[in-house]
Amino acid sequence: MDEKLIIKKKSLKGEDGYKTFSIRVSDETVQKLNVLAEETNRSRNELINILLDYAIDNCKVM
Repeated sequence: MDEKLIIKKKSLKGEDGYKTFSIRVSDETVQKLNVLAEETNRSRNELINILLDYAIDNCKVM
């Protein structure tokens, strides 16, 4: 059998259009995120992205 096993290259971290960084968040905010995550069946990461996108699109600099 001459069929070759094809293994595609894995994208390097960060090449998926996302960047990883850390932030400090209060315990109260984490608890609120946990409740929201449970209520919506979404991950905290997904919720943070949704909330950040909304905030950026709806903020006004004065």
